[in-house]
Amino acid sequence: MKIDGFVLAMLGAVALALAMPWLGTGDGPLHLGLVTTIGIGIVFFLHGAALSPSAVRAGAANWRLHLVVHGSTFLLFPAIGAALFFGLKGMLAPEIRLGIFYLCALSSTISSSVAMTAIGRGNVPAAIFDATLSGLLGMVLTPLLVSLVAKTATGHLPLIPAIWDVMKTLLLPFAAGQLLRPWIGGFVTRNKAWTSKADRFVILLIVYSAFCESTEAGLWSRYAPLTLVVIALLVLLLLGSVIALTTLVSRLLGFNRADEVTAVFCGSKKSLANGAPIARVLFGQNPALGMIVLPLMMYHQAQLIVCSILARRYAEKADRETATEDALNPA
Repeated sequence: MKIDGFVLAMLGAVALALAMPWLGTGDGPLHLGLVTTIGIGIVFFLHGAALSPSAVRAGAANWRLHLVVHGSTFLLFPAIGAALFFGLKGMLAPEIRLGIFYLCALSSTISSSVAMTAIGRGNVPAAIFDATLSGLLGMVLTPLLVSLVAKTATGHLPLIPAIWDVMKTLLLPFAAGQLLRPWIGGFVTRNKAWTSKADRFVILLIVYSAFCESTEAGLWSRYAPLTLVVIALLVLLLLGSVIALTTLVSRLLGFNRADEVTAVFCGSKKSLANGAPIARVLFGQNPALGMIVLPLMMYHQAQLIVCSILARRYAEKADRETATEDALNPA
């Protein structure tokens, strides 16, 4: 499968940061620290204005499915991340281990979780509910989880200030968008493509700025090329393990195929759209920020490829089931 354009753009941002790091540092001529903060606020304001409360309420009743999804996102993932963080001590640099744990502590995606669920003929209303709730919970739970290991990796991360910084940067604009939705929601929904472009543009700025800081600090000279291979393998192992476990749990609980699809896709995905802004808020101008977000960038591409394949297979299975039912029950 081909790499999508957004991933190519991220690779381009990384290459530009390696070539001209001085341009995107915090005190550089672009002032990306301030620009990205403003951009994050605008994007989350638009997300709030675009979200339909009725669509969220429609999928709220299936509590067993929701427990599986959020248990995977905020219990299973962090447990695996903690095992890797402490188990690989002495084998991988602290910032790399923190990046892997940070990936595990993030919320699920919204757009791609719902899209993959729809392609796989899953429970779309439940996916909308779970993905939205996951993003809101992540604004509190991600800083909480990261604070448990950050002291070991890069120094102490004050919990309450960290949560407040995330909430005022992400949640307050989101809430403002929800409040103004009756007046601007229609306009934002009709121009959803532009909202998506703004979202991705801000992520590219964060990635570029993070890698500029890391390059200026000479961070990349500390790692052998094999380190990137190890990170990629760990990311693939993490994704495969969670997909297998969410599938197994769904079947043990007797979920129908539609709910299984939702559990697998919402429970195994991690949000770059939330992860990049939260990383910028939590770790600020830390020169290791580029390495901290690198596992998330790799996971983003891996989940797109793997979940696209799974979604098509689920769709084919649903089509076969429908054809069998039509054959057994002719009109």
